[in-house]
Amino acid sequence: MIKHREQRVGVFVDVANMYHSAKNLYGAKVNFQEVLKTAIAGRRLVRAIAYVIRSESEEERGFFGALDSQGFEVKAKDLQVFAGGAKKADWDVGIAIDAIKLADKIDSVVLVSGDGDYVPLITYLKENKGCQVEVIAFGKTTSAKLMEASDDFIDLGKDLKKYLITSQKKLKLIPGIKRFTKI
Repeated sequence: MIKHREQRVGVFVDVANMYHSAKNLYGAKVNFQEVLKTAIAGRRLVRAIAYVIRSESEEERGFFGALDSQGFEVKAKDLQVFAGGAKKADWDVGIAIDAIKLADKIDSVVLVSGDGDYVPLITYLKENKGCQVEVIAFGKTTSAKLMEASDDFIDLGKDLKKYLITSQKKLKLIPGIKRFTKI
């Protein structure tokens, strides 16, 4: 797949999907800073949006701040708790709407999620907007149809040392990622 410096890139991260995949598969946390660096791949970042679910814990406020300091625009919504105790939290529609709204301003959409619900979005972006669509996720928890629909798939599971955070790993800011082009 062609990736060149002048390509305009939009990165859309389904944080809950990635968090639960890393936790359930490896008992670890995702290094979103490295994921962003991989998503950009030396190209021109237009927007990097991390979609999170807010449950009002102290730990999550620090996490949301860390995402912001790494160059992500953080969009949060509250966890919905229903009368029977069921909980619901997803950003599928919000991510799809944002990707469609930005599609005319970017050349490549990078979706960071393994959720197969995004297949129609990928098809629409490729066929109607002419965007290249890349998917970054853990291969073991990624929908086969999502991988097939994308132009490129990067399996984070192939380099766990790079994409997972252990208690010994410290994060450093990546030069040039804090600033991105406003549209």
